[in-house]
Amino acid sequence: MEGVGWIGAIIIGGLAGWLAGKLMEARYGVLLNIVLGIVGSVVATAILGQFHVEVAGGRLGYFVTGFLGACLLIFFARLVRR
Repeated sequence: MEGVGWIGAIIIGGLAGWLAGKLMEARYGVLLNIVLGIVGSVVATAILGQFHVEVAGGRLGYFVTGFLGACLLIFFARLVRR
């Protein structure tokens, strides 16, 4: 993930969070979408690392892990709310 840079991480994380929000039908703002994408990427990378799954680096790998992680975060947030 170190290859995308800060601006790239914000843009890719925002897109991943936005797409996850659309798929999971969550209504969050732009800032929270960016946070969900970036934090989701960190969470998904940690989870996949525990199973010895390595995701390709670069923009696509960051987007995929951000999307998966954001979906997981939205899912668990809904469980907590209930």
